[in-house]
Amino acid sequence: MSALDRLAETIEKRRGVNPRDSWTAALLARGPEKCAEKFGEEAVEAIIEAVKGDREKLTSEAADVLYHLLVMLAARDVPFEDVLAELDRREGTSGIAEKASR
Repeated sequence: MSALDRLAETIEKRRGVNPRDSWTAALLARGPEKCAEKFGEEAVEAIIEAVKGDREKLTSEAADVLYHLLVMLAARDVPFEDVLAELDRREGTSGIAEKASR
């Protein structure tokens, strides 16, 4: 099991926890829109670090992006497994061809 799989499981377990006891539960309690907003903020922070070229800070921000992506998915009841299945479906397909098929 990968670190992302474990993180997705932990996020699901936090769904029913008191928001005062868990950052994840607090985010989920604020609704999908707030979860999406936090994901966007973290994505922008990662972009900034990528432009600056600070590998250590980019690594940290990338971890935040992945966490907030999983929280956003959970807020909309999209299982991480569904995202992995979509990636599996796309494997071996040119990005140009995949985009053209949409």
